[in-house]
Amino acid sequence: MSEKKKESVLAGFKAFLMRGNVVDLAVAVVIGAAFTNIVNSIVKGIISPLVGAIGTKNLDVYTSCLKAPCGVDAKGEPTGVNIMWGSVLNAALSFLITAAVVYFLMVLPMAKYLARVEARRKAKEGVQESMEITELEVLKDIRDVLVAQRSGNGEGSSRAQGTPGARDAF
Repeated sequence: MSEKKKESVLAGFKAFLMRGNVVDLAVAVVIGAAFTNIVNSIVKGIISPLVGAIGTKNLDVYTSCLKAPCGVDAKGEPTGVNIMWGSVLNAALSFLITAAVVYFLMVLPMAKYLARVEARRKAKEGVQESMEITELEVLKDIRDVLVAQRSGNGEGSSRAQGTPGARDAF
């Protein structure tokens, strides 16, 4: 591999790493890992004991024997064909509980917050737009008065001196 090609590959790799979305992704992974610990603590410390109060904390003990004899021999190796449907149920329940915790503690509050921010932004935009429209109308009235004054007809000068018309907008 030539030196120039090696430099271009390294330069391309450096450019890839320095792109904003790669750095953002790395930060998201780190934050996600830290947040996983929080969610797991909530599930293990609060949700699982509540579920355990109704049934059992450990669903892994539920199995079905497909081919007898199921169990463990003297060497400690499993015998028979054991279907461990309790493990699958436990994983599915853990997923649902984790998803509910993430949704109700993170996604829903953040969505409400972003909706409020967007509503404030739109309200501010609407006020600014109405102010711009009002300013535009006033500027048009001033322009009309100035055009009337320049043309020399009596109406323009009388409007500028206080007769009803564009001057009243001030």
